[in-house]
Amino acid sequence: MKILVARGILRCGHDGSVVNVPSQTWVRINSSPVLVEADPQGRGIRMCPNMGVNIKPCTLTLAVHHGYSGFIRIGRQAICLDSVEGFTDGTPPGSVMYTVRAPGQLFVEAAR
Repeated sequence: MKILVARGILRCGHDGSVVNVPSQTWVRINSSPVLVEADPQGRGIRMCPNMGVNIKPCTLTLAVHHGYSGFIRIGRQAICLDSVEGFTDGTPPGSVMYTVRAPGQLFVEAAR
């Protein structure tokens, strides 16, 4: 599995774009900071097309369900892998996931 970096692309299930904000900047791959535990959570989602009457578009990522390395840590936080996924706050609740479309780098892999 590839290590996820800030340049990576995460999308909601409707193809809205997740805004990556790294919490650490000292470890980088190809000059992009590696994302660590909790970085994908609570991030804004832009341009979710899921709109309508009684339909809430995805605007925020919720907790990560899986996708952290069990072996590699940076500052006591597990690094994110390209398998990161979790739910968004969009409707219907508890059914719209965000996932990684591209890890942002193709050089470094890590074990789950």
